[in-house]
Amino acid sequence: MSHHLVRLFLLLSSVAIDASSALHSDPFTAGVGLNIDCGGTSNFTSEFGRPWVADGYYSGGAVGGGATPLPVAAGAHSPLVPLSPPARRTATRALPGRYYLRTFTAAARSGAYADFIAAVPDGDADLCFCSIATDPPVIASVEVAAIHPLAYGAASTGVDLILVNYGRLTAGSSLFGPGFTNDSDAFSRVWQPDAYFRRRDVPVKALSTGGHQILGANQAPNYFPVKLYETAVTTVNSADALVYLLPVDTRLDYMVWFHFAEIDSGVTMAGQRVFDVLIGGENATRIDIYKEVGGFIAFKWHYIVENLTSTPLVVKLVPVVGKPIICGLENYAVVPLDLATVPSQVMAMQALKESLQIPDRMGWHGDPCAPSTWDSWEGVTCHHSDNGQNLVVTQLFITLFCDFSNVSFLIRDLSSNQLTGSIPDSLGSSNLKVILLNNNQLDGQVPEKLYSIGVHGGIIE
Repeated sequence: MSHHLVRLFLLLSSVAIDASSALHSDPFTAGVGLNIDCGGTSNFTSEFGRPWVADGYYSGGAVGGGATPLPVAAGAHSPLVPLSPPARRTATRALPGRYYLRTFTAAARSGAYADFIAAVPDGDADLCFCSIATDPPVIASVEVAAIHPLAYGAASTGVDLILVNYGRLTAGSSLFGPGFTNDSDAFSRVWQPDAYFRRRDVPVKALSTGGHQILGANQAPNYFPVKLYETAVTTVNSADALVYLLPVDTRLDYMVWFHFAEIDSGVTMAGQRVFDVLIGGENATRIDIYKEVGGFIAFKWHYIVENLTSTPLVVKLVPVVGKPIICGLENYAVVPLDLATVPSQVMAMQALKESLQIPDRMGWHGDPCAPSTWDSWEGVTCHHSDNGQNLVVTQLFITLFCDFSNVSFLIRDLSSNQLTGSIPDSLGSSNLKVILLNNNQLDGQVPEKLYSIGVHGGIIE
């Protein structure tokens, strides 16, 4: 397993607004946003009027070959590939707040979008892209948009949780959102059709407002777009349930948002359309849209799903009276912020990396222990510190296959590091005068060339 990393030091400063006044404003109110064309060399505006800035100051990476344009809405034809070590470039005044971030990672002629919502308390978003495969990540674009400070239940989630998008769906409509269509969204969210996530053996039909105005949308704190509630799907047969199969990771909790509007002019009173919402087999609530808000008015409801045991997460709208209806659905993984490695250990591990000349393919970049869901540095195992405030390195297993022929160090202390494998011949070809290898798990014979250190007055232990 190897890790490759690209680090983007995003400048969440006031773009196209007065910086001095923005510093005293909420970033959402100030309209802070930034769309970076990674690897790009000039600013441009997309066909849908979205401004993109050249990647002149934001990232630490090498510009990849752009022989074949990628199918990216951003128009990023020269994606970013990682440098080693990754670099952070600039810093300037910025606005703390909550932000929506969307990235596009490219692969050959395809790629994938990912987005999440996170608090940026100091105004500097430091994005690290790590690959656990053999190839480095290729980053085509990064988009950042300030959102309302209380959006998506921020009062309860606080700054220590990240909401990772596992599906943001519009029912009865095609894909829409900034960068893809001329439709607006105050948070720059993009909404994809629900058909891929909906069980297809249930016949459905699409509904639309037919020109009626939707009320109750595009309001604080979530500013859900009006377009989301202008279409919906319902079942053809009154006995059928609408069923969605949502991808999940059972190790995480999820925040599921439901979007409804009674856009059928034939429903004119409470009790004409009633359905139950079942989430993971449990009856979470009963919905009567007209009873809650009336007709042609947006109605939102969300639910936290915990202690999952299977995937996918099954969501059912089961009819009670009439047919179920839905306008949209959002599914966010609730991801706790990870801890960082004790600073003194970070410095020690960086020194060990330089001393051992660890090859790039082992992925020894960034924090040795974070993210804690896998061994970030190959061969390094970590656990929580006794006080629970940091991560600490608890085990270190390294096979000595490195090439030491160009080493310029005179003294090398590699003792008590749980090194495994045989001692490489190249160690004896270096300029070492002192080499300490005791208290490890090495095997095989000491290379003959290594004895030359002792012959010439050096020390071997």
